[in-house]
Amino acid sequence: MKSFMVVCFLAVVAAAVARPGQYTDRYDGVNLDEILGNRRLLVPYIKCALDQGKCTPDGKELKSHIREALENGCAKCTEVQRDGTRRVIGQLVNNEPEYWEQLTAKYDRDHKFTKKYETELRKVRH
Repeated sequence: MKSFMVVCFLAVVAAAVARPGQYTDRYDGVNLDEILGNRRLLVPYIKCALDQGKCTPDGKELKSHIREALENGCAKCTEVQRDGTRRVIGQLVNNEPEYWEQLTAKYDRDHKFTKKYETELRKVRH
């Protein structure tokens, strides 16, 4: 369920609960291609999630939902957030493995969720 960590991560885009049972879609319009294509934009989101840097409002919201999204399979994510999560996870797993390992250690220390999807995630390409 590594994809779910980034589901939230992608869901830099995910945030506070707007409707019961679903994360807000307030950030679904974020240009994910621009963030993933520019480390200068991507790394601050990663550092926010790792408590290593400042957080934007959407970054704070994202960070508050990562663990829950991992545990429940991103059940509260919108379709846009699920799709974005797969893209973000693919980017991190394949191109930012050091950060991916740090995020996994922080949010899924026992690899309870991420281990199951490791093979699939390594195939996802941005």
